[in-house]
Amino acid sequence: MTTEEKVLEAMRKAGEALNAGKIAELTGIDKKEVEKAMNKLKASGAIVSPKRCYWSPAK
Repeated sequence: MTTEEKVLEAMRKAGEALNAGKIAELTGIDKKEVEKAMNKLKASGAIVSPKRCYWSPAK
């Protein structure tokens, strides 16, 4: 499972918008690695931001 997949899975399980720090806390992945994965997910449109600095999976 890639870091991107782990980040998306954590977001889905949480059921709410999360920031990189919270995702890092939930997954045990370093925050910088979470941020890199989130940047890839943002670029592909896989995640959206309902409020500033918080992200959730695109519907």
